[in-house]
Amino acid sequence: MAQRVQSVQEFLQDSFVPLVAALCSEEAERVTRKNNLGFCELVKPFCRLTSEVHMRDPNNQLHIIKNLKIAVNNIVTQSPQPGAIRKLLNDVVTISQPAEGLVANVITAGDYDLNISDRSVKASVPWYSSWKDTLMGLNTSTFYSATTPWFEAYRESFLQSMPASDHEFLNHYVACMLVVSSSEPEPVEQFLKLSQEQHRIQHSNEYSYPKWFIPNTLKYYVLLHDVSVGEEQRADSIYEEMKQRYGTQGCYLLKINSRGSNRGADEQIPDPWSQYLQKSSIQVQESYEDGPCTVISNKNTDHFIPLDGLGNDSKDGLSNNFKTHPLQLDHTSDSGCFDGTDYLKSNASLHESKKSNTGTPHGMCLTLTDHDRIRQFIQEFTFRGLLPHIEKTIRQLNDQLISRKGLSRSLFSATKKWFSGSKVPEKSINELKSTSGLLYPPEAPELQIRKMADLCFLVQHYELAYSCYHTAKKDFLNDQAMLYAAGALEMAAVSAFLQPGAPRPYPAHYMDTAIQTYRDICKNMMLAERCVLLSAEILKSQCKYSEAAALLIRLTTEQSAWMGMDSDLRSALLLEQAAHCFINMKSPMVRKFAFHMILAGHRYSKAGQKKHALRCYCQAMQVYKGKGWSLAEDHINFTIGRQSFTLRQLENAVSAFRHILINDSKQTAAQQGAFLREYLYVYRNVSQLSPDGPLPQLPLPYINSSATRVFFGHDRRPAEGEKQAATHISLDQEYDSEFSQQWKELEEQVVASANKSTVLSNFQPTQYCLNRYSDNSRFPLGVVEEPITVEVAFRNPLKVPLLLTDLSLLWKFQPKDFSSNNNGETKELMTCGKDMIGAEVISEFLINSEETKMARLKLFPHQTGELHILGVVYNLGTIQGTTVLDGIDSSVGLQAGKYIPNGTSVRGRQDLEIQGPRLNNTKEEKTSIKYGPDRRLDPIITEEMPLLEVFFINFPTGLLCGEIRKTYVEFMNVSKCPLTGLKVVSKRPECFTFGGSSTILTPLSPSTSEHCSAYKTVVKHSTSVCSLMSSASSVDFGAGTGNQTEVIDVPFPDSVLLPGASVQLPMWIRGPDEEGVHEIHFLFYYESIKKHSKMCHRVLRHTAVICTSRSLTVRATAYRSNALEDEKGEGDNMLVFVDVENINTSEAGVKEFHIVQVSSNSKNWKLQESINLSEDKDIKLANREKGKLCLKAVRCKNVLDNYTFADIIFGNEQIISSTSPCADFFFRSLPSEFKRTHTQHSLHTSQGTAKQSLDNAVRLIQNCSEVDLNIIVLWKAYVIEDNKQLILEGQHHVMLHTVGKEAFSFPQKQGFKKILGNSDWEDLEQESPEMVLFNFFRPESTSAPARPSPDHLSNLIKTSLHYPETFNHSFHQKSLCVVPVTLLLSNCSQADVDVIIDLRHKTTSPEMLENHGSFTWLGQTQYKLQLKSLEVSSLQLKACFVHTGVYNLGTPRVFAKLSDQVTLFETSQQNSMPALIIINSI
Repeated sequence: MAQRVQSVQEFLQDSFVPLVAALCSEEAERVTRKNNLGFCELVKPFCRLTSEVHMRDPNNQLHIIKNLKIAVNNIVTQSPQPGAIRKLLNDVVTISQPAEGLVANVITAGDYDLNISDRSVKASVPWYSSWKDTLMGLNTSTFYSATTPWFEAYRESFLQSMPASDHEFLNHYVACMLVVSSSEPEPVEQFLKLSQEQHRIQHSNEYSYPKWFIPNTLKYYVLLHDVSVGEEQRADSIYEEMKQRYGTQGCYLLKINSRGSNRGADEQIPDPWSQYLQKSSIQVQESYEDGPCTVISNKNTDHFIPLDGLGNDSKDGLSNNFKTHPLQLDHTSDSGCFDGTDYLKSNASLHESKKSNTGTPHGMCLTLTDHDRIRQFIQEFTFRGLLPHIEKTIRQLNDQLISRKGLSRSLFSATKKWFSGSKVPEKSINELKSTSGLLYPPEAPELQIRKMADLCFLVQHYELAYSCYHTAKKDFLNDQAMLYAAGALEMAAVSAFLQPGAPRPYPAHYMDTAIQTYRDICKNMMLAERCVLLSAEILKSQCKYSEAAALLIRLTTEQSAWMGMDSDLRSALLLEQAAHCFINMKSPMVRKFAFHMILAGHRYSKAGQKKHALRCYCQAMQVYKGKGWSLAEDHINFTIGRQSFTLRQLENAVSAFRHILINDSKQTAAQQGAFLREYLYVYRNVSQLSPDGPLPQLPLPYINSSATRVFFGHDRRPAEGEKQAATHISLDQEYDSEFSQQWKELEEQVVASANKSTVLSNFQPTQYCLNRYSDNSRFPLGVVEEPITVEVAFRNPLKVPLLLTDLSLLWKFQPKDFSSNNNGETKELMTCGKDMIGAEVISEFLINSEETKMARLKLFPHQTGELHILGVVYNLGTIQGTTVLDGIDSSVGLQAGKYIPNGTSVRGRQDLEIQGPRLNNTKEEKTSIKYGPDRRLDPIITEEMPLLEVFFINFPTGLLCGEIRKTYVEFMNVSKCPLTGLKVVSKRPECFTFGGSSTILTPLSPSTSEHCSAYKTVVKHSTSVCSLMSSASSVDFGAGTGNQTEVIDVPFPDSVLLPGASVQLPMWIRGPDEEGVHEIHFLFYYESIKKHSKMCHRVLRHTAVICTSRSLTVRATAYRSNALEDEKGEGDNMLVFVDVENINTSEAGVKEFHIVQVSSNSKNWKLQESINLSEDKDIKLANREKGKLCLKAVRCKNVLDNYTFADIIFGNEQIISSTSPCADFFFRSLPSEFKRTHTQHSLHTSQGTAKQSLDNAVRLIQNCSEVDLNIIVLWKAYVIEDNKQLILEGQHHVMLHTVGKEAFSFPQKQGFKKILGNSDWEDLEQESPEMVLFNFFRPESTSAPARPSPDHLSNLIKTSLHYPETFNHSFHQKSLCVVPVTLLLSNCSQADVDVIIDLRHKTTSPEMLENHGSFTWLGQTQYKLQLKSLEVSSLQLKACFVHTGVYNLGTPRVFAKLSDQVTLFETSQQNSMPALIIINSI
């Protein structure tokens, strides 16, 4: 805001000063030009009096004049043209700019400076609370006064350049100086010529300009003497002659140039002219074009056209097709486009002119004494000439007015009566007719009053001036001379304000009426503007900022055509002042300030003042930024960008346009498209300035650096028919932390197996795909000649599509040799970048509106070394919005990849900067914010490694539970290095096998095995159901060894796969026992024959998905046979009952299941035969049918480490169960059992030594009831599919551990319940109540010794009674019947057992007597004997009967204990079958 050093009173006084004309001879001008000054310029710095002046008013009262200033001007006989005035004012504003470097043109976020003062006041977000205090301080502080020097210069030039008018006399000349040099031949005659010339100019009709105050103008004769060259005596004599002719009051001798033009270098004379000449120099400069503004002025047109630097010309590439905004720039101008070279030239010439003006010395021939002489001359002229003349004129006017109006006393004394009487109501402006054209004659009394008032005002007699103005105002209003009345109102208001002591308040309504009259009736905007400027300063001095702002804004709302184009500059300046008023209020209105600064900037732009427009927008931006007013921000940034571009501040233009694009814009698509095109155009101009410089950073599209993924390796091959490539890892797969941990564990397992079961301390899992979730703390490894794919996540925040062309990665590479001899040494290579790293270039990459799209860019390393991926480089452009390609809709064209660019694109880059994870391990890291490294973009390229590809042929996706399917796997080495040590590891080894040594007997290719069985079979000609035995070792199938069963060696013929070679191997798949979808993870591990320092091995992943459906469930139970020996005398035997149920649903299309074979597998037992109750050997099970098999098992005679396989066949073909794949899947299902047994053993050994012997005894007793018999049920299923019958094969396993306990083929109770359903499961629980969870051990906290269960005790000693079932005896002949009975005792344990047989009857209840009768054992009632391990002993007993009947002989009680134990355990025989004998009488 314009806040001058002087007060408002001084400003108003200086706005209206007495005007003195100067008429100089040519010789006098030559004398002053020695100082590079004209005469008027010479005296200008000394035109303000430094002492008080006294004069008397018409009442002869003494009046004091303080700080009086006069203006001395050359006589100009032509009225200033409006165009020239506009040119002058425009240049004044243009040349007055704020100090450079005070504040940046584009304000960034965060702390910012609101440039409202010379010392920018610091503020920060949030802004309002702090701004309120800050601006309140501004309001009361004089130190932080906001200045707008361009407005002050404009206001001063405007007031000085106002042409003289007939309705007022303030700009009329009061006196005239006639200046003649003393060096002229006849100075007196020259004075006479100049006097005649002045008289002719004033009184002849040839000249209507300038205007003169009174006909008898004061003439003051000045003799100018050049001291350095002239004769002082001659000058004094001429001056004496002048005093005689003109009087001592009317002439003056002024001596100047006391020294020569060669000034001493050591003497510094002040230059008081520079500050005045800088303001006026633009009036004499040659016309120049200031780029954004060109003023056209000629004789016929008095208007100028502001040229917008971004016009509608097509060649500048800027589009204006955005919607009109209330603050939008006016682009209707038909001007030409901006040329940067012209601007630079004109700007340079302007600076040269400034330098010439400021660099040219003034007053070179003047000394300080000469300065005092000039100052004294002005004082003498004022004291002795001007003021007496004005005093005399005021008296004459006063006398004339009194005489003409017939008044008895002076006007001065009469004013009291006029103002004390009743007031005549004034008519409103609307009631007055337009009589602005009314003219008074020069001698009219009304004009004489106005003339007297103006003279009084000029000499600071404001009270008398106010009286005259008030009187004239009434007369003019009565005559309806509105122009005269408005002038009187204006000056009356100013006079009232300037009266000392403020006897009356400032009549602001006078000014309002004057402004309205000037504007609406008189159509004179210059006078209205003067009123506004004066009144606004008065209101601001009274702290009436709101009224001042409203007054300033009123004059900016007029847009009528008659006002001309100059209204833009005036409106801009007044709006800016109004904005400053808003922040100087008691409660600062910051948002109103910003809004009116925007309006001011808009009008500055229309007026061609681009720098001022840019400054206004930048100041307003500080308030709008970051407050959520996105549309306003966009408009401001867009305008800042345009203005900066016009002023060739290209960096600022780019920054402003960048802000529009990177913020979440709420603009329409068309508006955003316009913004983007502007940005591209500006950016292209910036890049053209330095074509060889570094690539600029582009703001679009957004890049989510943390989402960047890096993939090492080739893309996965697509499936070809029945040939499916391993899934491995690809960028199409989503990251799963659980799966990632599983793969890591598998790799760690296989690496430990390859390193002889030792886990490496520095083991790091292989990472093929790096993302935000992976461990990126170490440098990843890439392989020479294998591509590196970088997936970059682009996001387009705009509603218009972005087209990226020639998109590629930006990288840096340092070659190094990682071989064993030169580990890590840098190689000096004379090759270019393409020979080291090949980069894939995407020619076109389209990102639709508000779309997030991934771009996959590849690098192909050709040498070893360290690679650093820096970012992406591309051409940023857009496509035409509505494009039709050969009659096809544009959307079709986009999908086809034929994009039509709009012709503007820029090349730039964006860096990929990824922040690592926050560190949170140590205390220091927890208390501070530190981030670890993220090296996913810094891979190390190692030497060549083998590369394996795996293909699965005819791999099934759907199986029945337990189904066996044969498939083939092809292994191919696609690298140039041989690979070896191929292994596969999986968490589900029970689901697949590559076979054992018998694999060579199977077909070698998929085509030859189409109709073959998955098993090795032998045709059986016999119809017997006896078992066929074979044996196998678990070592042959990967079980029973110390190695981890999950790691399987792939049986290569030569254990090496040469480069380019491939091999096909059969693989059998077994459907998991649980119904549902199963994922089976295969991890293939392989090594290079050559050892590498960086990479030791490689892995390949594959995930197979198999969906299984229900098939069969198998339940089996083993029971001890009552016979101690079978018919063949083969020793101990058991009965095995196998229940098979078809639980398949009809959806699977299975017609029926056939049980083709039941095999056993054990080290101690074998199936001997099937006990069939029916003659039909074929066992068929339809849907929901059950089948029951009764099988006899006998103990193997020779206990070996090998497993004995026994096959009971129900068909014509025997499946050799001891070979692949039957034995493989059996042994793969054993690891969990081995672990359980090992766990139990470890728990036993960890018990205390005090209980060890007792626990060993318990264990031996428990072993008596355990069996190690495994049942394998092999089946075939007939399936109808596509009208064809298919035969499926499969097998189920049942592990029998305990005699009398039912075992299931399904591993978990919950899963079995899931298969059977709730109702069937309840039935099963009722049928098998003994199926409960069995705890083998007591908790360690209990002190009670473990005792074996009754079931275990009953199986320690097996007893059997041999006797005749029927015995005939003649009781008549002999009353006692003695029957011989043999008691067989069999030791079922592996230890010696002491046995006690007690023959005394324990049960004597009447029921027992009634049911079985009574008999007596003869002989000893108790026997003691010892049985060796597995020994069978017989004891001859005699039973005595006294009458016929049925008797139960199973009454002997057997007690047993281990020979080395004291504790006895009674064996319970209650569950044995009753030994009934029938005694008949003969």
